[in-house]
Amino acid sequence: MKKQLPPLPLGPARGSLVVRDLTVRYGSLQVLQGIQAEIAPGRITGILGPNGAGKSTFLRALLGLVPLERGEVRYGGQALWGEQVAYVPQRSAIDWSFPATVWDVVLMGQVRAAGWFRRIGKKGQQRAAQALERVGMGAYRDRPIGKLSGGQQQRVFLARALAQEAEIYALDEPFAGIDQPSEAILFQVLRELADAGHIVMVVHHDLGQARAYFDEVLLLNRVLIAQGSPREVLQPAVLQRAYGRALLLDSAA
Repeated sequence: MKKQLPPLPLGPARGSLVVRDLTVRYGSLQVLQGIQAEIAPGRITGILGPNGAGKSTFLRALLGLVPLERGEVRYGGQALWGEQVAYVPQRSAIDWSFPATVWDVVLMGQVRAAGWFRRIGKKGQQRAAQALERVGMGAYRDRPIGKLSGGQQQRVFLARALAQEAEIYALDEPFAGIDQPSEAILFQVLRELADAGHIVMVVHHDLGQARAYFDEVLLLNRVLIAQGSPREVLQPAVLQRAYGRALLLDSAA
C-alpha cells in the first residue's frame, strides 16, 4: 500500500512575478541585460541556458540576493519581500562540513517565522517534521547533514524550503548529481507545489530533461532568448541563438 504523505503547505501565489529591464553587472562585466519576463503561478518554470549565461544570477537577482544595475521585479503588483520566497541554492555553494544535523537544517526554515534568537514552537517543529516526511527523510533527522548522499542532502534542503510555507519556490540546479529516487521525489513535490498554485522556478542545465520537467522555459544567454512552452522554445533555431551551435533534441522527449 502506498504510504500516505503529509499535505503540502497552503498559501498559493498572489499573482505573477514580473521582471522589467533586469540588468546586472559585476564590475566591468555585464552579466544580464534588459531581461523582460513574467513568471506565472501554477507552473514549473525552467531557467535554461549555456554555462556562463547568467541563469543563477538571474534567479538570485529576482530574489534580491544580488544588486540590480537597473530594472525592477514586482510580485502581484508589489515589491517582493523575503518571507514570500523559499530558496534552495546549489549544493556546491553549501559548506557540508558545518556541524549540523538534518533536523537542524530543516528547522532553519522556521527561523524567520519564529523570529531570530527565539525558540521554535511546537507548530513550527510540526511543520518541519511534516516537511521531512514529505521528502522521505524523516528517519534521518539525527544524521549529520555532511554524511548524507547528494540526493539526500538535496531532499533535506527541499524540506527546509517546504517548512517555510512560502508562496514562491526558487531552486538552483536541484537535480544536479542526485540519484534517481531523489530526483523522482523532488520532481513530484515541485509538481504538487505548482498544481497548488505556487510559483516554482528551477535553474537547470539538461536540455534533454526539460520537456518532461517544465511547463514553461526561459532560455537565457545574458539576454532573454525566448520564453514559452518547452516545445516552442527548444527548437533548433532558437537553441542555436542561445548556444551558438546547432542542437537537436529528441522530438519524442
